Amino acid sequence: MGIRLKTKLSLGLGFLFLVILTFGILSLYYINRLSGDANRILKNNYESLVYSNNMLKALEDMPADPAAITAFNNNLTKQEANVTEAGEKELSESLRKNFKELLAAPTDSSNYQQLRESIRMVNDLNQDAILKKNAIATATAESAQLWLTIIFSTLILIVLTFIYNFPGVIAEPIAKLAEGIREIANKNYGKRIYLKQDDEFGELAQAFNSMAGKLDEYENSNLAKLTFEKKRIETIINQMRDGIIGLDEKNHILFLNAVAEKLLGLKEADIIGKYAPDMALRNDLMRTLLREEAPKKELKIFADNKESYFNKDVLDVMNNGQLAGKVIVLRNITIFHELNEAKTNFIATVSHELKTPISSIKMSAQLLTDNRVGELNAEQQELTKSIREDANRLLNITSELLNMSQVETGNIQLKLQPSRPEAIVEQAIQAVQFQAQQKSITLHPQLPPQLPAVQADMEKTSWVLINLLTNAIKYSPDASAIDIAVRQDGQQIIFTVTDHGRGIDEKYLPRLFDRYFKVPGTHERNGTGLGLAISKEFIEAQGGTIWVKSRIGEGSLFGFNLQQAK
Repeated sequence: MGIRLKTKLSLGLGFLFLVILTFGILSLYYINRLSGDANRILKNNYESLVYSNNMLKALEDMPADPAAITAFNNNLTKQEANVTEAGEKELSESLRKNFKELLAAPTDSSNYQQLRESIRMVNDLNQDAILKKNAIATATAESAQLWLTIIFSTLILIVLTFIYNFPGVIAEPIAKLAEGIREIANKNYGKRIYLKQDDEFGELAQAFNSMAGKLDEYENSNLAKLTFEKKRIETIINQMRDGIIGLDEKNHILFLNAVAEKLLGLKEADIIGKYAPDMALRNDLMRTLLREEAPKKELKIFADNKESYFNKDVLDVMNNGQLAGKVIVLRNITIFHELNEAKTNFIATVSHELKTPISSIKMSAQLLTDNRVGELNAEQQELTKSIREDANRLLNITSELLNMSQVETGNIQLKLQPSRPEAIVEQAIQAVQFQAQQKSITLHPQLPPQLPAVQADMEKTSWVLINLLTNAIKYSPDASAIDIAVRQDGQQIIFTVTDHGRGIDEKYLPRLFDRYFKVPGTHERNGTGLGLAISKEFIEAQGGTIWVKSRIGEGSLFGFNLQQAK
């Protein structure tokens, strides 16, 4: 069993650490020796020279200056405490003796001479000691310089040899592995790596060879099948009427279908594999599609020689729980725009055309009841009454149809007045009661007593509540319940409709009130996706707000609020 790579690295790094530690210890040793020699010179002998010079100066000032005696005595005391050389103690004692004789006979000049001689001898003794210690320090420095130079040169040679040889232990196997990986990336699955090492690199080479063999086997066995599936999927995507753009996890373009090519004005062959944000710098539509936030309204794009409308959906592609890319789908909703416009024009035209003859019928029925025209029997009076009631009902319907067309054209006409929330809820429940009974769904109104009136257009507010209840019934399971609640919050009256159906994915909630939007997977074919959008316009036109809360498997809550009547 060879030495493991971890062991080699540990030995190499340990050797370098040992080299650094050895050189550091020797350097500290010689630096401390030099520092000690210098301290001994400065601390001991130099201080004795200072004391001697101070005593000579004090001796010159005596007897004229009485303070000189005190200064001489202080420096002599310090000198006695700083005896470091052979013979220095005897000289210090001789100084003390002569100083005492001087104090006893201040006028005796021989005492001055003896003191000067003793001080000079102390001075000479310390100067000689300084010269000797300086020579020792110089010798230590020269020895340290010599040995450190020899050791440093030796260590440099060893480290250079180590640096030159050791990286090859790691670099050469890595280079071979990198070469093998490049070959695999180029789909050369016959590449193999042979390393005569019993360490981790040897194991890695064996694992690489095993992987290359498996890839070679997989490539040969599945290439034809994968190519066929790829062609089939490309054919399906290109036949779709929606624009489809595929991106990988790093936003590189994987594919475009034919519709997306026309919309973007780009060819798939020219941009395949390129970084999408780079393409967005030169393409306004691509820049719009790559924005993270969903557009609040549909995209208007010139296509098929006319202005067309599209909704953007972004689908994440997951692989084992990891994001592998995303698909941008541009759904063509132009036909819904055209149908909606035709429907709006039709409703407006028919409602307007019906209003005049219905009014005439109503007027004629009213004239028939006038006694001046002629007396009617009981049966005729009943018939004219029925005609008037039916005419009034038809007029209400045509008025409502005209209001619907106004909403869709953006010209909403409101009849705001104080309205009872109970009446709004009652009218909505009556309108959907038959639908609820067909699915055995129970409607639970929850209205506290003495609710204040709300400032609203009663007909339009009832229409919104009816629309919310219709959706709740449609997506609720049979034999379930739907709660209709009204409550007061300050100056706001809040209406909510809560069902216990399958719920709506959170990512679709911000777009529920967009025109033509349908939640993917609902398989709803009859609707146009306008009901909630019209409801939003009705409520906002009255100064209120509408919202939704929902979670998958827990049902949905739709609500809106309006101002309390003053």
